[in-house]
Amino acid sequence: MEKLIEIFRKKIVSTDMSFVRSLESQINWDARLVCIRGSRGTGKTTLILQHIKKTFSESLDKVLYVSLDNLYFSDNSLLDFVDSFVKRGGTYLFLDEVHKYPDWSRVIKNIYDDYPELHVVFTGSSLLEILNARSDLSRRALVYNLQGLSFREYLNLIAKTDFPILSLEEILQNNENLSAQIVSKIKPFEYFDDYLKHGYYPYFLEGIDDYYTRLNETVNLILEIELPFLRKVDVAYIVKIKKLLAVIGKSAPFIPNVTELASSIQIARQTLLQYFEYLEESKLIYQVFKQTRGLGTLEKPDKIFLENTNLMFMFDDAQTDIGNVRETFVFNQLSHNHEVLFSEQSDFFVDQKYTFEVGGKNKKRKQIKDVSDSYILADNIEYGTERRIPIWLLGFLY
Repeated sequence: MEKLIEIFRKKIVSTDMSFVRSLESQINWDARLVCIRGSRGTGKTTLILQHIKKTFSESLDKVLYVSLDNLYFSDNSLLDFVDSFVKRGGTYLFLDEVHKYPDWSRVIKNIYDDYPELHVVFTGSSLLEILNARSDLSRRALVYNLQGLSFREYLNLIAKTDFPILSLEEILQNNENLSAQIVSKIKPFEYFDDYLKHGYYPYFLEGIDDYYTRLNETVNLILEIELPFLRKVDVAYIVKIKKLLAVIGKSAPFIPNVTELASSIQIARQTLLQYFEYLEESKLIYQVFKQTRGLGTLEKPDKIFLENTNLMFMFDDAQTDIGNVRETFVFNQLSHNHEVLFSEQSDFFVDQKYTFEVGGKNKKRKQIKDVSDSYILADNIEYGTERRIPIWLLGFLY
């Protein structure tokens, strides 16, 4: 345990506190069991280390952070480790990469049940299943999902601003004043293009030149390691999932012909729908439907998006269509806290109420002028005007 404590203390010393994700202040850290899920590269480890440094700097002897992919746990029991930690007065335990530990959910359940004085925070892949037949943690754990950086967070990080989160209702009702206030402090389009290309995953801070190499490595790790491990996908079929993702990546967002696509990849239709589900759970794509989906059902999506615009530029930088980029950005930022459905009248139908049409600065409301609660999300404009909202302002939703 001493070696793990030493590693933890070194990490805390080197943890940068200059920028902290907004989710840190939204989590109920006092809960006995907290789960933070997210795709690789979104910053889960940094988030919990920052919280520890901010909250426990004067009482680090009560706290411990460990990553469960540490070799220590290859021949040491996590339950024995926890027992020793609690006996030494530990009260807060942060477990990173929890999915790397065999039968992790049952072990976490036992820790929760047997050590009521202990607070446990654990992180894992976006594929992490909290609800399963053997050890249902859904009634015990508060679950939070860490998405990539919003445009607002990117600005706060890069430009050292301090813009607050805006609700969708605030933006719709007051976008003229809000956009004017923000533009008085910063020029959004000085940063927007860079965000769309390489601002979603925090590791751009380690260098822009190899950003897409890192992103490609992240995607490969998800497909080659996490899917086989967490969804029991036969490694032999990963090549077909990669091929499917490549097809989506070069043409998304698009309306899929499931029969044609299944034939081209040489898989059954139902298998293709399952692969769509895996890719969505992995935070690599979004499936969009005309109506709310039923639980546990596999349905043909009406449209498919890549999860974020950075993935679009990784797959096909030279051919990336600006219209597709705009739609992907809007869907990504909205879907974090809102239900976004496919709309035949426009581009998106949100929260069963709002209709959005996405376009350039000259986009007119002709197509949706008779639709109630309808708005244009326009690119290349700094200021909003009633039902015409600057597209970049959607980046302030989280």
